[in-house]
Amino acid sequence: MSSLALYDTLTRTTSEFIPLKAGEVGIYLCGATVQAPPHIGHVRSGVNFDILRRWLTKSGYNVTFIRNVTDIDDKILHKAVHEESPWWAVAMKYERAFTEAYAALNVLPPTYEPRATGHITQMIELMQTLIEKGAAYAPGNGDVYLEVRKLSSYLTLSRQKLDDLLPAADADETFKKDPRDFALWKAAKPGDPSWPTPWGPGRPGWHLECSAMAHQYLGEAFDIHGGGLDLIFPHHENEIAQSEAAGYGFAKRWLHNAWVTASGEKMSKSIGNSLQVHELLKSVRGIELRWYLGSAHYRSMLEFSHEALAESATGFRRIEGFLQRSVEILGTEPVPTISKAFTDAMNDDLAVPTALASISEALRAGNSAITAGDIATIKSSADEIRGALEVLGCDPFDEAFASSTAVEDIGAALDGVIQLALVQRTAARERKDFAASDQIRDGLAALGITIEDTAQGPRWSITGNGSN
Repeated sequence: MSSLALYDTLTRTTSEFIPLKAGEVGIYLCGATVQAPPHIGHVRSGVNFDILRRWLTKSGYNVTFIRNVTDIDDKILHKAVHEESPWWAVAMKYERAFTEAYAALNVLPPTYEPRATGHITQMIELMQTLIEKGAAYAPGNGDVYLEVRKLSSYLTLSRQKLDDLLPAADADETFKKDPRDFALWKAAKPGDPSWPTPWGPGRPGWHLECSAMAHQYLGEAFDIHGGGLDLIFPHHENEIAQSEAAGYGFAKRWLHNAWVTASGEKMSKSIGNSLQVHELLKSVRGIELRWYLGSAHYRSMLEFSHEALAESATGFRRIEGFLQRSVEILGTEPVPTISKAFTDAMNDDLAVPTALASISEALRAGNSAITAGDIATIKSSADEIRGALEVLGCDPFDEAFASSTAVEDIGAALDGVIQLALVQRTAARERKDFAASDQIRDGLAALGITIEDTAQGPRWSITGNGSN
């Protein structure tokens, strides 16, 4: 059986994953800056790294998974003014929105989910270490900066040149030794929240929190640091700088997921193409949205469209339909098993598209087995499909998807209406009124609903080819 190989942004190569400690994996994922409701660009990262976590767990590792919450930031303070609400209330409101979105998409809760404001002590201790080592300085105005020209390894992740960088626009340049030095700590401004430090009251810079919290929960060195491509610079580059300057080994491998794009542009509020999770969940189920977001390779851009989402959801319902039929025939739920084809795909840098091909092949074999009455193949196909879906977080038998939603209620009502039409069609066939029977079948087909006559009776499925 193949061993797990993962890409490393730092080396730009794919290599065998060997954890620092046998059987244990530590992962730090940069979480949300909670200043707005989550859109699908935000939660794609959650889904991608949840798949990684599930695969590592399935492979026998004990995973410690840290995902932070940035609950103090310039954007949060700006939103607080706009919403005429305390900054902490804004942060809590949107943190809850992210938690609800992750839960709706069956993203497992992290082992620990630290907030920046809960780790000010650790940040102050880290700054003290950096100043003592000569890597950081406090010019006396309440700010603290990291002196980047003293760091020989700075910019090795993004592979830029220091002299090509624009000044770090995160503090008053008047007090910097070099315009590219970045703020570890920002002096208090009137009306802003602040915390006391030996250098004056203020609040943390964006980058400091992750180094402090990664060290707190994972130690001086850990296996994997993850996040979106947009975090490579400056955030992750600056995390490396301040952590290594403090003497930490820090992350041994860097994984970055690509963006969700709309019309070729990165999804963000600033260009007006955000698609909020709670809005999309009015048209598709959480399991279907997760299936769509997880279907592309994590390092590939995912171009969003409502049509692509609907097509993906229809394809997933076909898989669900087979599993439901297998339960009807076998009288029991499938037992999750992992095939060699799926294993090889996932061990190849989480090649989900190739893994989905193995699911499609099992689905084809399973449907053919139903037609042939091949019970053994029905069972093996269903077991294999469920095992793969479990790793992908899209197991329809998972209790996480058991609660009723508005979409599921609509689905139940639709099933009832179609079942009524099928009863009428069966009655027409029994009285040999084939014209009426065909009319019902053709009417349903025009709506994108296919009827299949089986030994267990007629069944319906949505093909998505209807006129609507």
